[in-house]
Amino acid sequence: MVAGHGEVLLLAQIALLLLVGRGLGEIMQRMGQPAVIGQLLAGLILGPSLLGWIWPGAHELIFPNSVEQKNLIAGLANVGMMLLLLLTGMETDLKLVRKVGRSAVVVTATGVTLPFVLGFAMGQFLPASILPNPEHRLIASMFLGTALSISSIKIVAMVVREMNFMRRDLGQILVASAIMEDTVGWVIIALALGIAGAGVFALASVGKIVIGIVLFLVVSYTIGRRLVFWLIRWVNDTFVSEYAVVTAILIVMCVMALATQVIGVNTVLGAFVAGILVGESPILSRHIEDQLRGLITAFMMPVFFGLSGLYADLTILRNPQFAILTLGLIAIASIGKFAGAFAGGKFSGLSALESGALGCGMNARGSTEVIIATIGLTMGVLTNNLYTMIVTMAIVTTMAMPPTLRWALRRLPMRREEKRRFEKEAIDAKGFVSRFERLLIAADESTNGQFASRIAGFIAGQRGMSITVMHVNEDKKAVGAGPPDTPLKDVATEGAKRGSRSASEDRGEDRPEKVEVLARQETKLGQAVTKEAPKGYDVLFVGVAKMCNANGSFSKDVDRAAAGFDGPLALAIAGSDAEITKGTKLKILVPVDGTETARRGAEMAFALASPKESTITAVHVSGHSSSLRPPGRRASAKSNAERAVVEDVAELAKHYGYDDLQIAVHVDVAAETAIIEEAERCGVNVIVIGAGRRVGERLYLGHTVAHVLKRWKGSTVLVVT
Repeated sequence: MVAGHGEVLLLAQIALLLLVGRGLGEIMQRMGQPAVIGQLLAGLILGPSLLGWIWPGAHELIFPNSVEQKNLIAGLANVGMMLLLLLTGMETDLKLVRKVGRSAVVVTATGVTLPFVLGFAMGQFLPASILPNPEHRLIASMFLGTALSISSIKIVAMVVREMNFMRRDLGQILVASAIMEDTVGWVIIALALGIAGAGVFALASVGKIVIGIVLFLVVSYTIGRRLVFWLIRWVNDTFVSEYAVVTAILIVMCVMALATQVIGVNTVLGAFVAGILVGESPILSRHIEDQLRGLITAFMMPVFFGLSGLYADLTILRNPQFAILTLGLIAIASIGKFAGAFAGGKFSGLSALESGALGCGMNARGSTEVIIATIGLTMGVLTNNLYTMIVTMAIVTTMAMPPTLRWALRRLPMRREEKRRFEKEAIDAKGFVSRFERLLIAADESTNGQFASRIAGFIAGQRGMSITVMHVNEDKKAVGAGPPDTPLKDVATEGAKRGSRSASEDRGEDRPEKVEVLARQETKLGQAVTKEAPKGYDVLFVGVAKMCNANGSFSKDVDRAAAGFDGPLALAIAGSDAEITKGTKLKILVPVDGTETARRGAEMAFALASPKESTITAVHVSGHSSSLRPPGRRASAKSNAERAVVEDVAELAKHYGYDDLQIAVHVDVAAETAIIEEAERCGVNVIVIGAGRRVGERLYLGHTVAHVLKRWKGSTVLVVT
């Protein structure tokens, strides 16, 4: 080969696979099919199935049958395969599996066992002529059984999301079962690869492989889990260069893939498990995940699946024997998977319609199937003919699944519980607090600092978010400093425990993950916030000894903190009630006026405390009276505008478990007057106000906030966006 010719040819191959794969993938998606089908078809069109059949010279020119050239693109495809498994693992939602555990386990057990047995049996009766080594029929049968029993989580999740079924019970069982089947399938494949690598099926070698897999999984989900979490957090918080976390994730994938290779079970299991651990990291922000997904989806997927299509040769189907065997393989795969999943659904107590939908949904092999077949071909376990049969079966079953699942799901009525879940999801989609992933606290040991730590911990505890506490000791002699034996980390941790209990017991939600609370000492508030802010925090809680001045303006410390953080702020002022920091019952007042800033303040108010241990009153100030009543308080909303505000805040309150929200409407009075009067009348101890930043060097939230801070002696939380 001429020097440099191989690299030029490699670039041409990649460009062609990307171009045709992207184009066909777009067409398939517009037809309601997954893009991976188009990428596979691109390989079939460019390979011996079409181009090599009708124009052999052009095919040989672009994809020459030389070992060196094949190794170049095969190496790239192998990296792509590991990245695909990494992404698959990252999309594996173990929380969802735990939520519908029993049903998913039953469906997985029957949905894997029956097609695996049928595929294994078929492998035992295949003609010796289509096996690479008839003496190793056992390994080929294991590959065939696994190929028939596994489902593609990507394809299942795509259709379930498209049909808006992700929050419905059956949709969750479908996705959770596909996740478990994927996991079980990769363990089986790892075992089969280990046996294939050993060359013989002996109890000693099989036992060694099984022990290696078990040890790898145990270490990964214990020590490895904590190490991965620590590494991602450390890189995110330490490095200033771009995409440092993505690099760390790729290193984790390579190390774990090498570890599985060392124990003799191939790199696939290590890459998949690495993806699961990375996906569970508490500070893996959406934009980091999107960066990695973009690289894999845009580049690696078209190349890998296009190359997988190149390996197949559909011209073998002109032979009646191969055509009949392929049809038999498709029939066995479809019937076995449908029957197994249907039986699992019935055993789980689902109806016939629901069980039928499960059977339709689990009959998609997609990318997972192709990866398994490609590994088998590379390892010499499958011949090109058997590989072509499996890829054909994967394409047919994958293309059949979306329309059949859509048809089955449309026939299922929505349950009352599922309707509530849909409503909750709609509120979360436009929510404020519901989007938080990581919280930052900048506080000292004053009552304000403890108050900020407590409420931040409570909010984090409800959804298992991580917290970083910057304990500021700039002024150790500050008035109102708390006792030295009450560190802010402990206050935040206790608040998180209360929030976790509230989410599971009061609001009936799943038990959140344990909150990770990190703490460190700082001396300069403004500098500390400016340095920490770029590390991916969603909101900054501020609580220092002096929050505001006598005229209602903010102190220099608060100004510095606000200047260093571009995102939302939560300013905590404990007021004259020191008990507010010790878990006392909160009586909250929140003004609402229909603006987005006020709505965010209301959402923060509902998230601050348990609905069983607190009361909340919403106050709305109307600029005009629709009756001849004098200025003052009115108990109900009369105008359409008032009614819309009241209905919106009432819906939001129910979302957070407050079914008895008190709402007061004041007319023809100043907003600050109405807020103070209603707070005093109701005996509240906290006022929560949502406000927007005004332009200027100093933090200024408007006339109303300034006057409330001057007149109100109780506690206040200002939500600044």
